[in-house]
Amino acid sequence: MRSRLAARSTRLVLAAAAVTALAATTACGPEDPTDNGAAAPTTASSSAAGDGKGEAPAGDSASGGESATASGSKSTGGTGDQGASGTGDKSGYGQSCGTNDLDFTVTWEAQPISHYLITAKAKSGITCYLDVNTPSVSFGSGADGVASPVGQGGEDPIKLSGSSVAYAGINVKTTEGEGGKQFEHVIIATTEEDPDPAQVELPDAPTVDKPIVTNWSTKRDETIPRVI
Repeated sequence: MRSRLAARSTRLVLAAAAVTALAATTACGPEDPTDNGAAAPTTASSSAAGDGKGEAPAGDSASGGESATASGSKSTGGTGDQGASGTGDKSGYGQSCGTNDLDFTVTWEAQPISHYLITAKAKSGITCYLDVNTPSVSFGSGADGVASPVGQGGEDPIKLSGSSVAYAGINVKTTEGEGGKQFEHVIIATTEEDPDPAQVELPDAPTVDKPIVTNWSTKRDETIPRVI
């Protein structure tokens, strides 16, 4: 009987010890998650900070990308403007006048010496400079139709913009007699190398033989061509 009681007491003690151990484990259980929980937020916070730091460059990069895109847009816009310039709108100072930047008219002047007067004016929206002093003028495609410069008048360079104009005078026939060929148009360019010369209709069909041309000038009386 006593042995049974002792065995029962032993079982109760072991059960109590087990309960105590379980309680201890249960008590410790919340502490560990608490530690882990404390550590977890710290890690998350660091991760968030790290992500934040990681996002900042991404944001910077995105911002830089937007900047670059904006810059690229500007550049493209700028490029578009130069293209437009190439096709019409060239408003920059210091630009040499190409033939296609100008409008030309040719009129007959009877006094004081009969001659043809070229008037050159910049197209709308264009500002340019005639920095080659003498226009290239010819009649037809033959070498004998090229007007020789006589060096009269001249300003270098001449700025053309808005209503400002430049003049040059042509004497189409400097020889005596009946020689020469008739032409209805004159070919004008700002330089001999200009790939796109202008063909301008003359007020009549003069006989051309050994023509001459003056320099550009802003004064009409300086562009009366004389054989020197």
